[in-house]
Amino acid sequence: MDEANYKALPTETDGAPDRNPYAALADLAPAAAFVRDVTGRYVWANHAYAHLYGTTRDAVIGRHLADLDEPADVARFLTLDQEVMTGGRPVRHTLTYQRSDGCSGQAAGYRFPVLWGAARCVAGIYVDVTDYSQVLDQRHRAEADLRTLRDHSGLACVRLTRDGRVSEAGIAVAEVLRVRLSDLIGLPADTLLAETSERATLHRAWDDLITGRRRSARVSAVLVDAEGWQRRARIRLSAVCDTAPDMSKVSRVSGIWAVVTHLGLRDQAQPSLTAAQVRILALLAAGGSNADVAEELHLSRQTVDYHLSRLRDLLGAATRPALVARAYVLGILSAQDWPPRSATAARPSSLV
Repeated sequence: MDEANYKALPTETDGAPDRNPYAALADLAPAAAFVRDVTGRYVWANHAYAHLYGTTRDAVIGRHLADLDEPADVARFLTLDQEVMTGGRPVRHTLTYQRSDGCSGQAAGYRFPVLWGAARCVAGIYVDVTDYSQVLDQRHRAEADLRTLRDHSGLACVRLTRDGRVSEAGIAVAEVLRVRLSDLIGLPADTLLAETSERATLHRAWDDLITGRRRSARVSAVLVDAEGWQRRARIRLSAVCDTAPDMSKVSRVSGIWAVVTHLGLRDQAQPSLTAAQVRILALLAAGGSNADVAEELHLSRQTVDYHLSRLRDLLGAATRPALVARAYVLGILSAQDWPPRSATAARPSSLV
């Protein structure tokens, strides 16, 4: 092996720390560093390395690996040392080791061949990544739980990017829209919505969420599936914010989760109704007679009769009970409120 591959490290005999800044730097560096000879005996270690074992550097230097590690770890570490010394080049490793508290730890770093004085040795410098690995594992488990919940809860939900494209989607929403899940990813959300009056309200709510003026919003929309059929939906929008490292700074909105909380039945075409016609349906659903509707809306009986005739044609319903039932089925009236009101009403107490 070419001895030129070995790097000479400054030793404590090379001079006092004030005359040897490299030794002082290595000794006080937060990364754990060591030098061992061919037998596995420590010829140098810094404070951070000793801390991993719950001891001091003076208690480590001069001792053998077997004095600090379990037998299985000793054999593994000596094998790694020999590979480095034989190969004559740095090798990156991620290692597990026994911590001073008895728990298993993880460290990532390099070990490389060095000359310590005239002796060939192996040096290593590692960073303890135990806490990072645990947090990463917890995050992966949380993400797996979220995917399971998203895909098997039956909720129709999508995650949208800031520019309104689908970045994640649950199985349920793909079934509602009659598309393959893979085809849904990347689509602009607007292509999934019918051209209705609710779009303007939805866009205003979206702008508020993206700019951070609101954290969540409830909106109504009409979804259009791949076959052209429509379903009226009530949707909860929630802003997803990046974690701000500096708590004094406002975190940036990275996307929006959209969850369908109520879904009307599938219909080939949603009728376009006027505000007066929706109010008439709400009054009928509350049990009002034609005379009650005329009085409430300040309309003549003939005008009410005309609207009812138009509604029968638009909704395909021959009777008053059928009109009311059809209005609920199509999602025109909210199924969660009493007295009856429009599903797109801005205020729960409003009839429209």
